[in-house]
Amino acid sequence: MAGKAFAKVTKLTHTLKGIGCFDGRLINIIDKVTVTEDRIVHEMRDFMSLAKALIDPRVANMSSNSCSLTLSYLSKVCDILDVSAQQRKLVRLAVCSQVTQHHIMRATLQQVLMNLKSDMGDSKYRSGTREFQMGEQVLSSCIDFLEDSMEVSDPKWSSWMRSAPVKKFEKSSPPRKWSELLEMFEDLTKCLVHEERLASHVSKVHVMKEGLFQIKTLLVEKDISYKQLQRQDCIVQRRLSKCLGLPSRCLFMLLLYYLFGSVRDIHVEFCGGIQRRERIESRFVLCVGKVLTCADEEMVLSVVKELNKGLGLFRLVWDSAGMKGELELEGHLWCVGTEERSFTYRGNAYFVHEIRS
Repeated sequence: MAGKAFAKVTKLTHTLKGIGCFDGRLINIIDKVTVTEDRIVHEMRDFMSLAKALIDPRVANMSSNSCSLTLSYLSKVCDILDVSAQQRKLVRLAVCSQVTQHHIMRATLQQVLMNLKSDMGDSKYRSGTREFQMGEQVLSSCIDFLEDSMEVSDPKWSSWMRSAPVKKFEKSSPPRKWSELLEMFEDLTKCLVHEERLASHVSKVHVMKEGLFQIKTLLVEKDISYKQLQRQDCIVQRRLSKCLGLPSRCLFMLLLYYLFGSVRDIHVEFCGGIQRRERIESRFVLCVGKVLTCADEEMVLSVVKELNKGLGLFRLVWDSAGMKGELELEGHLWCVGTEERSFTYRGNAYFVHEIRS
């Protein structure tokens, strides 16, 4: 049985060479093109299922019940690291103090929308339905709203760096509220809810509604002093910090943008949980892993970068919680017909394993 599975995996390795799963999508690493063909999607599912069945995670210091995982909220990271309830309060305090700033919230919203716009403009994703066309219009309005707010909301701008206030005799538009953007986000999700190929983007739009709901009554004011602007930013941060907890996907998205300047999903095929190093009481190890269709340098580097982001999140939570002991982080890559090797990337150890029958 294992021999047949290995033969199938080997065949699929050649068929799918250069294709990997990133941000919930299949991407050809060679030409950076998103792959949407149903045949390839199904073949990739078969490949992953068969390959994982051939891999014994215990060779990588993982338990035999290691599972696949998409990192999407901090409480899951805390669960894996066995962080206590009291320590979770420290994690939440440390994270919220950094990622709930007004400009981080706004930039995260913009990143979500621009990623969606990029794919909606791709012919592979265009459905031509009336709802899709309405979604494009709503998306454009959302982006315009944020660009308009960006002119006045950046706390890094001093008052003398912004344009002079509108003179009294000039007619200025009334201040807008964040509730307008919240309503547009709701309309956007309704328009695109049936667009399966945009599901990852639509999910992120839905997630960010949680943060918008907390600040919906606040005004997006123009022509205010730097001191007033700082006060407005403090209110935004206070409201978000009060209401977004560790189970919040919105808080996690803000953290992703704060750390990496991106809101891309981080997915691993194997996550072994926290393990104690043999004979060393105060040293622990956490391992994550992915299966590759090829071990070319570009593919390995792309996967390592993604795994390193995930490991960075575990490191952040471990340090913020004040966990006792030393935590070592490892990434493991599996591929058919590759040379086994190890290397270090940004302080973390990585191991390349060969999939055998």
